[in-house]
Amino acid sequence: MDRVSRREFLIAGAAAGGGLLLGWHVDARGATSPDFAPNAFIRIGTDGRVTMIMGQVEMGQGMYTAMPMLLAEELEVGLDQVRLEHAPPDDKLYANPIFGFQATGGSTSVKGLYLPMRRAGATARTMLVAAAAKRWNVDPASCRAERGAVIHTPSHRRLRYGALAAAAATLPIPDNVALKRPEDFKLIGTRAKRLDTPAKVNGTAQFGIDVRLPGMKIATVAASPVVGGTVAGLDEAKAMAIAGVRQIVKLDDVVAVVADHMWAAKQGLAALSIRWDDGPNAKVSTADVVQELDAASQQPGVVARKEGDAAAAIAGAAGKLEAVYQAPFLAHTTMEPINCTVHVRSDGCEVWTGSQVLARVQATAAQVTGLPLEKVVVHNHLLGGGFGRRLEVDYVTQAVRIARQVEGPVKIVWTREEDVQHDVYRPYYYDRIAAGLDAQGKPTAWTHRLVGPSILARWAPPAFRNGLDGDALDGAVHLQYDIPAILVEYVRHEEPVLNTGFWRGVGVTHNTFVIESFIDELAAAAKQDPVAYRRALLGKSPRARAVLDLAAQAAGWGRPLPARRGRGVALMYSGWDTYVAQVAEVAVSDAGDVRVQRIVCAVDCGTVVNPDIVKAQIEGGVVFGIGGALWGEITLKNGRVEQSNFNNYRTLRMNETPLIEVHLVRNLEPPGGIGEPGTAVTAPALANAIFAATGKRIRKLPLVPALKT
Repeated sequence: MDRVSRREFLIAGAAAGGGLLLGWHVDARGATSPDFAPNAFIRIGTDGRVTMIMGQVEMGQGMYTAMPMLLAEELEVGLDQVRLEHAPPDDKLYANPIFGFQATGGSTSVKGLYLPMRRAGATARTMLVAAAAKRWNVDPASCRAERGAVIHTPSHRRLRYGALAAAAATLPIPDNVALKRPEDFKLIGTRAKRLDTPAKVNGTAQFGIDVRLPGMKIATVAASPVVGGTVAGLDEAKAMAIAGVRQIVKLDDVVAVVADHMWAAKQGLAALSIRWDDGPNAKVSTADVVQELDAASQQPGVVARKEGDAAAAIAGAAGKLEAVYQAPFLAHTTMEPINCTVHVRSDGCEVWTGSQVLARVQATAAQVTGLPLEKVVVHNHLLGGGFGRRLEVDYVTQAVRIARQVEGPVKIVWTREEDVQHDVYRPYYYDRIAAGLDAQGKPTAWTHRLVGPSILARWAPPAFRNGLDGDALDGAVHLQYDIPAILVEYVRHEEPVLNTGFWRGVGVTHNTFVIESFIDELAAAAKQDPVAYRRALLGKSPRARAVLDLAAQAAGWGRPLPARRGRGVALMYSGWDTYVAQVAEVAVSDAGDVRVQRIVCAVDCGTVVNPDIVKAQIEGGVVFGIGGALWGEITLKNGRVEQSNFNNYRTLRMNETPLIEVHLVRNLEPPGGIGEPGTAVTAPALANAIFAATGKRIRKLPLVPALKT
């Protein structure tokens, strides 16, 4: 059994930046409630009801099942005995141990909370057993917990948790708790049904956009189409003449129409005929952004990884291959439009929304209103897609600014056009990569200079250290191939013409494309099979080699395909501590249209909590990644985003979705992240498959436009 002392964990929690688990807010000897709440995550009432206070948010990734599974495993209750509540904003009690503050993202939930959530359950279980043993005057070792009850094994006496709650609340928190051995797991590793599915199927699930409040008005907005622009004029009278329009709120860079319902608000916004002063970015185009990135790439960057003398090794190599790769701006286009409901009063503020960063929602509302934090109440909801978009609070800040001028509660809803044209985009990246090759075509040296902005410098400044953005470098510095000399550099170049942020794995989504496409180039130059070429370079990484072999075997690698069909392979490892190999099979028409026929993924994410959730996350990531890889591109003209909706920002449609197979490697390694790897590995697998089908090497995403040029 894994025994961890309370003192040890408190030290570990402090080191991670947030007292994550042991926000021991009940010293029951002074408490007035008979409920048993030994830590920030569990409350057991005298009626026996077990409530889990959910620090992580559910946006489709399965946290509302995985986290209760971890807790219930050690608490010895059935998954059907746990009900869930959203946690309030609290960076101290609900900090993500990897980030050090309350946030859901970066594929960190199970990875970071696997042990803390189990310890929470084990601590409560230990105290309940102690309370029962004390009542029976027996040795706690003679008792066991089972499905929400404590049983005295020799006498078969039984007390349910509800009957023990008040007594357990008076006991001291144990210094040590025993965690189960993997061979004793009843829930972890099983295909438990998702707890959030029934409500989503029957329509009772509450997303942010579902909020309904007495007297609530609806507003929709138009922000400056150019970053840095302002409102120059509008026809307010025409908008107010629309039936149902109640108010126009004009701020420096945004206009909102407040109405009785969304249709009236949209009609009113159209009638405003807003005139904009576009400001300093009025003439910027995508070509301007690329030109600046290219110029920045000519300069040395900050060294992120250095092994040997790569420059000298390339200079003396028998052969050399070099390339420039580009990855465009990308939007999130979550299915639930951006929305936020706010009620500002003189003595307080309430916010209803779906967010990945609740404490930041509370903080921005407090800042805008001038209220103290404790006067801001945040109601979190299920998220209809996050992908990193809801790691930002720009839409909350905007909503609170508008709500300050509105009497009563107001729900602000962005249209899809507003969402696409005012997103916080995945940055544009520009990479220079080169390799020195020996006479057999094997790489002896590797240089990779990547250029792009630093999201971390803005979003989490302490994480931007020594000129390096770990997120931008994710995947690039984790290169698994056995190459004697390696140099990875980072050139920070900001792109102020658009706001940039996280996108279902940021740096790794472009780095994996660059690295795995270039490795394929090296294999082709050496006239070697892409799988065999990679395998020969993975001697020091058996887990990577294992997923590569599994994916290749399951996909039937090497079997003949018809003309203009091809298979491509890609491998991924990053800071998520997860290994993924993917084989994509595509068909390419004579006109250059790509149809993805089949995707096979082999995944080693360490200990698997729920295999169905892991497979679903990989499948969802692949679907998201296919759309981004084939068509995803945000472009600029005259400072404006040219795309506006799904008609010109393509996403994968249901009838285009290929057969997706996911094969899991089961082991007892620590859990890795799973929400983003499926997306990160898809673009290079598709690019390499297109090369196999057509002989055309694509170094610039998206793939379909590049293929047709």
